[in-house]
Amino acid sequence: MKFVSRVVLASALVAGMGGMTLAVPAIAKDKKAEEKPGLKLSPDVLKAAQLAQPAIAAKDFATAETNIALVEAGAKTDDDKYIAAALRYDLESQKIGAKQAANPNAPVDESALARPLEALIASPATAPDAKGRYAYRRGALSFNAKQYPVALQYFAQAQKLGFTDPNLPLQIVRAKEGAGDMAGAMTDLEAVIAAETAAGRKPPEDLYRYGIARNNAAKNAPATVSWLRKYVTAYPTTKNWRDVLVTYGLQQNSVTKLDTAQKIDLFRLMMATNSLADQYDYEEYAQKVYDRGLPGETQAVLNAGKAAGKIPASSPIAMSLLRDSANAIRQEGSLAGLETKAASAATGTTAAQTADAYLGMGNYAKAITLYRLALQKGGVNADEVNTHLGIALARSGDKAAARTAFAEVKTAPRADIAALWTTYLDAPPTA
Repeated sequence: MKFVSRVVLASALVAGMGGMTLAVPAIAKDKKAEEKPGLKLSPDVLKAAQLAQPAIAAKDFATAETNIALVEAGAKTDDDKYIAAALRYDLESQKIGAKQAANPNAPVDESALARPLEALIASPATAPDAKGRYAYRRGALSFNAKQYPVALQYFAQAQKLGFTDPNLPLQIVRAKEGAGDMAGAMTDLEAVIAAETAAGRKPPEDLYRYGIARNNAAKNAPATVSWLRKYVTAYPTTKNWRDVLVTYGLQQNSVTKLDTAQKIDLFRLMMATNSLADQYDYEEYAQKVYDRGLPGETQAVLNAGKAAGKIPASSPIAMSLLRDSANAIRQEGSLAGLETKAASAATGTTAAQTADAYLGMGNYAKAITLYRLALQKGGVNADEVNTHLGIALARSGDKAAARTAFAEVKTAPRADIAALWTTYLDAPPTA
């Protein structure tokens, strides 16, 4: 038996799921080196390994293959098997790299790395702190091959062995999703975010976007809404607020299909969060409230768009809506008569309608009074009225009462809209 100096096997994980380079223990070639503590190799294994190692470095794959085969065939001890696996991994990695360099667009087949990695993980000669890295790399191979249950097995082993790469928890999330365990994946994703927060770090935006995208793709609307709210709470920028509201109900493939009245309440939230982005947003909002018989709100929206520089003075749509809404306001006259009628009506319908008009005009005090009257009299859609009551209270500055009103909204999708408004109260846009 002869000794070779032990070098801890080092690994580098590229881009979270890329290749791992392995520094194979240098094979001793002199008596002094042989006397150092290290791997104890059989003579035939040592001889073949000494020829294989420089051949790999020179990319002489044929010579390396011949001698590694001899190492594998002659390996009897744990140290022999360890060096056989290390050399095999090194050779197969170099071969894969050469193929990629020759044809960068070709599919990558890393399956040849599985057997030597498994041997290194199992070997008593492998340094304990290296085994976790190899288990993670072995899990990555299975993940890339869409063998998700196997990937989970190795990722779990990596964790047990103390491997702490920051990519590992998210890889487990992705593997669970691939294996069909969406609930488990999302539970783990929440745990990743909680761990980042507990460590004093702000979880990256991509974690929230991942949760939104995966649940939306799975058509899980309640979970998607929950992740939308988590995201905009953590990152309450104007842009993110707009992304969240458009994703939820203002695009063709929204999380939820909304009617016009429900969309208007999202537009109102876009106005509150300063996330109406352009002329189209303002004019669509103005058109919808005009069609609902709310000319005062039409005027308010268009004037806000012009003041923000989003609606040019020459816009034919805006000019037409401003003209038509002004005529409607003149014809409508004072709302005082409707207030009187609402007070004596048997149901709250007139009170709710009049409150909507006052809400659009920005007279929140009267809107709040009439919404409460409508709820008291009954005969109205309580979820819609409570949503609008909450909006009026929020705009008036009474956040506590607004939260109470929004909490009374029980049925989706209005419950989701109320929840988004509540999130706005807790996480108004920062920029």
